[in-house]
Amino acid sequence: MRADLLGPKVENVAVALVELPIENAEPEYIVFLINNRDDIMEGIIVASTGYGTHPTTGENIKTSTLRKGIEVMMPGEAARIEPIMPDLFGINNEFWVSFWVHETMFDKRFVFEAGSINPQEFKLIPTLNAKGIILT
Repeated sequence: MRADLLGPKVENVAVALVELPIENAEPEYIVFLINNRDDIMEGIIVASTGYGTHPTTGENIKTSTLRKGIEVMMPGEAARIEPIMPDLFGINNEFWVSFWVHETMFDKRFVFEAGSINPQEFKLIPTLNAKGIILT
């Protein structure tokens, strides 16, 4: 019975953080949701929040929770979720994704852990044709 409460396993859905170069300016960092499933995702809600400890003061930090709704994502499609400031790379950045496929609701928590976002280590993400980090 407890396994029923967990819901179905989310597969072939990813959250990516990519760097978008801007001519004569600092790059912009954007978070995307990627549907690598073979079916259509509907009624998508992404809730994002950042939390952690300030590296020098030790003070607890928590950002506002933002929510993004997306009506439909086709197979192979990517959707822009939100920009993210480099100041937040030092804390945990959580993206909770919920969506429907047919009559079944899915949800999964994706977390870019504090310090895991390092632009020098970004790799090409072919779906987005940009360098970044991807969570599956």
